[in-house]
Order: sequence, then structure tokens, then C-alpha cells
Amino acid sequence: MNFRALIAGASLCFALGNPVHADIVQQTKGDFVDKFRQLDEILPTPNDYRNAAGEPGKAYWQQQVDYRIEVTLDENRRRLSGTETITYHNNSPYRIKYLWLQLEQNRFKPDSAAERSVAFGGIGRRGPSTRNIEDDKPAGISLGELRRQQYYADNEIGYDISAVVDASGTPLPFTVVGSQARIDLPATLEPGGQFQFRLDFAFNILEENAVSARSGYERFPDDARKGGNDVFLLAQWFPRVAAYSDYEAWHNKEFLGRGEFTLEFGNYDVRMTVPADHIVASTGVLQNPQETLTRAQRQRLETAKTAPRPVFIVTAAEALENEKQGTRRTKTWHFKADNVRDFAWASSRKFIWDARGYTQGGAEQPLVMAMSYYPKEGGDLWKKYSTESVIHAMEVYSRFTFDYPYPVSISVNGPVGGMEYPMITFNGPRTTWHKDESRTYSLAEKRFLLGVVIHEVGHNYFPMIVNSDERQWTWMDEGLNSYLDGVAGREWDPDIPWGVEPRDVIEYMKSDVQVPIMTQSDSVLKLGPNAYAKPAVALNILREVILGRELFDFALKEYAQRWKNKRPTPSDFFRTMEESSGIDLDWFWYGWFYTTDHVDIAIDRVHRLRLDTENPDIDFDRRRQEELDKPGSLFVERNRAEGRKTWVELNRDVRDFYDKNDRFTVTNKERNEYREMLEKLKPREREALQRAVKEDKNYYVVDFSNLGGLVMPILLELTYKNGSKEDIYIPAEIWRRSPHKVSKLIVTDKRRELVSLVVDPGWETADVDVENNHYPRRIIPSRIEAFKKEKSKQPEHRDIMHDIKTEAKEPEKEVYKK
Repeated sequence: MNFRALIAGASLCFALGNPVHADIVQQTKGDFVDKFRQLDEILPTPNDYRNAAGEPGKAYWQQQVDYRIEVTLDENRRRLSGTETITYHNNSPYRIKYLWLQLEQNRFKPDSAAERSVAFGGIGRRGPSTRNIEDDKPAGISLGELRRQQYYADNEIGYDISAVVDASGTPLPFTVVGSQARIDLPATLEPGGQFQFRLDFAFNILEENAVSARSGYERFPDDARKGGNDVFLLAQWFPRVAAYSDYEAWHNKEFLGRGEFTLEFGNYDVRMTVPADHIVASTGVLQNPQETLTRAQRQRLETAKTAPRPVFIVTAAEALENEKQGTRRTKTWHFKADNVRDFAWASSRKFIWDARGYTQGGAEQPLVMAMSYYPKEGGDLWKKYSTESVIHAMEVYSRFTFDYPYPVSISVNGPVGGMEYPMITFNGPRTTWHKDESRTYSLAEKRFLLGVVIHEVGHNYFPMIVNSDERQWTWMDEGLNSYLDGVAGREWDPDIPWGVEPRDVIEYMKSDVQVPIMTQSDSVLKLGPNAYAKPAVALNILREVILGRELFDFALKEYAQRWKNKRPTPSDFFRTMEESSGIDLDWFWYGWFYTTDHVDIAIDRVHRLRLDTENPDIDFDRRRQEELDKPGSLFVERNRAEGRKTWVELNRDVRDFYDKNDRFTVTNKERNEYREMLEKLKPREREALQRAVKEDKNYYVVDFSNLGGLVMPILLELTYKNGSKEDIYIPAEIWRRSPHKVSKLIVTDKRRELVSLVVDPGWETADVDVENNHYPRRIIPSRIEAFKKEKSKQPEHRDIMHDIKTEAKEPEKEVYKK
């Protein structure tokens, strides 16, 4: 044995016949993959608009679009008509010859690219779905799809644009291209210039429950008013100028229904004329409360600013009375909003309205009015939790980003399950009406309300303020927002499953429908897991496992504050997180966001080694004991059991030297060689060897395999013979030179003998196979179920609030007969 190599830490001598393993296992020829490739090889080159630190560059710019809109809601015809005056500010260094508009209402026209590209299987909020064409089952069509087709056949859909003129009234060339339109300018718009034009538009409002359009009306035909009532949620309702950026120029990817919106910031001045008995909730600040609200409502709003719990501005009794009649009179509500990227509103005579002031302090917006608007169908569920969860969301998100900058934050109940706009969100959960005239809700519905309100209010931060490109990269707003709503949700009630734990993405990550997170939104196969859950889990792991809370929280806040009211790209996020944390994360971004690799780290083998002392009197005795500890021969054991004597036992008169000395007998030759070896050692080497021999530590070599391809830190739990445990963190860099297999040396004190090891015992890294994490392997826990047992309804979906009132029935006597 080469002792100099041993003392230098290069290798260990064998024990029990096992080979020595270094920390790196040699790659098979030709199969090396650089999992630590520098991301700058993939990301756009930094420039004066976006620098290498992930900050807005010294020449960063973005456009501004201001809107002045007057719009009228025709309740009976369910039609919206309006006039908008748009002022476009060219803050770019480029000359612009034309403007592109987004006409999202045209997306639902039968001849739109979105409708014509729908594969059989239907389309919903998450985009088209297809049936398995290899499935032998006959094709079918749902009743919901039939209703949708019939609605399209019975209604005129899309914009009716009657005028596009410049400030002097001169018509402008206007070309409709699907759900977009191009306006040719009369003269090139120079850098620093602005252009103003007017556009007259109208469209029939979609029935949301029939079409699933993210906005529209909902019918309540059973209300006391003849013909019933509607709740109108108005979003994507006016033609909007498309974004124009340094990295893509015009963002004119057509709206197909899944990839959401990419917009410019601007100032809005909007007047909505609606039935006089309607209550309007809107982006912005109400400019004419004296004309639209009663004195009592204004007084209640003032009281709500400092109230400890929400105050009703419109009570349930008032809303119930209001929905009974209707009126031919109208009322105009006037709202203004500065520096927002969109504008949405809601209108109905059914609305209950409550509010509570949230005092967040700070110089920008010290008081925010949190408000909820909901019909009676929202019931106690909305009364108790909507406005409170709005405030909770702001409290948590602001802690990780910046103070909420708007004067209001609104939650509206209607037919949309969950959508977000500046200062206002649409949220769907409701109570259930029963014949005993009570309203109750299930635990699942309560969790749905809390989750969707927190999530949608959180979107005010991402992307309403940190203005990422939703059409291109859904994960930049949905993923970051899902991560933070998971933080806020678990701070509300950790017993609610928020869907952002590493275990929540295991099935998706090992599936064959996974695509990289960086995939363009309309091409993602499973939007929920891909754009919401997986990036949220990745960020959760980055915070809790890789960076730690202090570094992660600092970096995320730096990103949010750098890009507040600006438009970041993925490269800006990746670079900011690395630059602010001081940690090279290229391997993490590449593996989690650019590949479909998954986490599956297995323990293959564990070798226990013992340091040879080179003292023959010690080492040969150890080897003799090791030989004795091996299992004996079954043949020999059975012969002895039969009483069969060996030749040696039967012939004791024949003996020689080797009957008294075995192969481990030490001679003076070995002792002399040992002394000579010690004399050749330098004092420092001799001291190190003597200390190692004295300490007699345990040496273990653990062999790991990366079966999923995604490199991750190895979180290792060691269990010792005395029952104690120890956690070891092995950084992901161990895979740098060998991404498939590595070995790690673990040294423990003599008294701490290993009995078992587990990788990721707390399920913190989304490892898809926890069974190969154990060494020795454990018996796999499972369940057994009777084949004829019917699957029960999930407990949280039962409406216990109502079912608890059920009277017990007297059992029939036959039940007790044997």
C-alpha cells in the first residue's frame, strides 16, 4: 500500500474484499452531458436595455398608452358599445409606421384562428384538449360542448368597429387580422413622439358559462325580477394597443385562449353608463361618488377605512330588495387609474358590497381599501372570507416584494372561476342553496375561495406590476405567483393542501406529457402542472433547500423592485436571482426550466472500509477475524451435524508447522518492513498515521445514481447503531464531472456505526421514487382494498355544514338479523 497516497487523502485501503471508490465515477466513453453548462450560452446577450446583472439597462425604455373611454352597458341586449380615445407615446428609439391592436372578442368568432385550430375534444380556459385517437372507445361530445356550439350558432360574436379616425377626424387605414388589427399611421411616429386616435366599437357580451371566455355575463333567471338578473364581468372588453418591446418589437402573437396578455402601462379615464340600480366595481378610483352612491353608502365607506372587520356598503337585505325590480334609468360611473396595464370592471344590481381599510403604511399608498362584491349566492362564505383573504394576500406579498401601490383591491364573485386585472379580481366559489332556505358550503369550496382570492390578488404583483409577457412565458407570472400564494396560503392555514410542495409535482415530472417550463404558453400540454405547480415547487426548493431563506428572499425582493412597473424577461429573472444571491444557479435554471429531466437519486451500494494500520500484528489479526466472521460452508455444517469426521481429525498423529500457524501468522519479516516504513515517513506523515490508527474511525463509501437526469443536492440522513441520526447536505456540484453516478466518502467516529441511510427523508426535492432512496431497502408501504368496495367521495367535498342537519333514520329490524 502507498501510505503517502493514503495520507494525502487520495484513496483508502480495501476491507472485506470491497474495491476502493473515489468521489467521482469514470464516465462511459461518449455519454458525458454538461449539466452545469453556463446559461449565458443560451440567454440573450446583455445590452444597454437589459444588463448582465438582470437589471433594466441604462437605455431601458417602454411604451405608454393612455385611454379615455366612454362605454354604455345595454342590459336587455347584453351589449356593450363605446368610444375610446387612445394616445400612444413612442418612448422607443425606433420609428414606428403602424400600430397593432388586440381584439380579443374576435377570438371567439367561428372563423378565428383559435376556433379553427381547436382539435376535437373541446376548448376551455386552459386551451384545447384532444381525445386519445388510439383509444378504441367511440368518440363522444359533452353537453357543455353542445351548448357552446349552439351559443355560437345563435349569437353574433366579435367586435363591430364603426370608426377609426385620427385626432382631426380623418379615417385611418385599418386592417383586421383575426383577433388583431393594424392601423397604418398617416406619418411615421418618431422617437419621443405621440399619436392620438379615436375608435368606436361595440360587441355582444358573451355568456361566460356557455363559452368560458374569462369574462362575460351570468344569468340568474330565478330571481324575483321578471326575466331574472345578470352579473356582468367585463374584461378584454375594449380594443387595446399591443405591446412593443426591445426584445420582440410588436407582440402580435394572436390570442388563442391560453397564453394570456402582454400590455403596456398607461393612464385610464373611463366612464361606464349602466342601469341606475347597478353597483359597479372597477379598476381605479371612483371620481363621482356624490352622483353614484347614496349618503349612507359614502358614510359606510368612510367607517370601513378604520374598521376591524369588513363593513357592508350595500347590505344583503338591500341587495335582495334591489334585485327585485329593475329600472329604465341609467347612471354613469367615472373611474380613473394611473400607470396600470389594463382595466376591468363588473356591474350588477345583485351585488352585496363590503369593505375594510388595510393600513400598510409607507409613503406610496399607506391606506388600501379592500373590497368584495358578490350576489346573495356568495353567502356567508364571501361575507367571512373574501375581503379578509384580500388583505392577507397583500400583507404577505408586500413582505416579499414591495408595498401594494394601488388605492383599492377588489374581489368580485361571478361566473369566472379566477381571473386578475389591476386592482380587481374575478373569483367563482359560492354557497349552495337548500330547500330549507339555508346556504352552506363544503370544505373544498371554502378552500377554493381562499386559494383563488389569494392567488388572483397576488397577480396584482405578478404580472400587473412586474409586467412579464404572459403570452410568451406563462410561468413568469403564474409560477412566481403560485409560489407566493403557497407562502400566503400556508401562513393562513398550513393544513390546506396548496399544491406547491415538492411531492405535488412528482406524477407530472415523471409523465410523458411534460414539456420544458420555457415552452411558449399555447404549446404547453398540461398548463397547470407546467406553468403553475412546477415553477412554484422549483422556487420553493430553491428557497428551502439550495439558497436558504435569507439569500432567496433578498434576491426575489430585488427582482420585484428592479422590475416594478417594467417588463422583465426570463433572463432578467435568472440573472437577478444569481447576481443578488451570489450563487451560481445555472445548473438549476437549466435543469428545471429548460429540460424535462426529473429528480430520482438512488443509493446503489454502501461500502464500509477500515483503515489499514500497516502494523502486521494488528492488520493480520483483523483479517483473521474478518475471515471467521464470514458464513461457514453449508456442506461442512451438515457433515458435522451427521457426525462425519474429517481426515485431519481422524489422523492426529500426522502434524506439521501449518497446523499451528495459519496464513495470518505474523513473522519478523513483516515486522521489520513495518519499522522500515515508519522510519521513511516524514514527522508530519507519521503523526497523521498514528492519529488515524488511534482514532480508528469508520469509513463508508456511498454509491449514488442519478436516474432522473436532474442534478440536485443530495440530502442524506444517517442513522447510527445507537439510534441517533445525522443530516448531511451534499451540494449539487458533486454531479459536475459525473452527472450519472458518483460516490461519496463519509467518515464517522468509531462509536458511530452506520445502520441505514436515506436520501431526501423529508421529501424536499421532488424525488419521484422514494423507495430507492433507502439503504438498506425498506419494505414498501401500501394499502389493500376490497375489489367491490365503491370509491367514497373525498371528505373535503362533502357539504358537512348541510349534512349535519340530516335526521337519523330508524334502522329496519332486518338489518340486525344474522
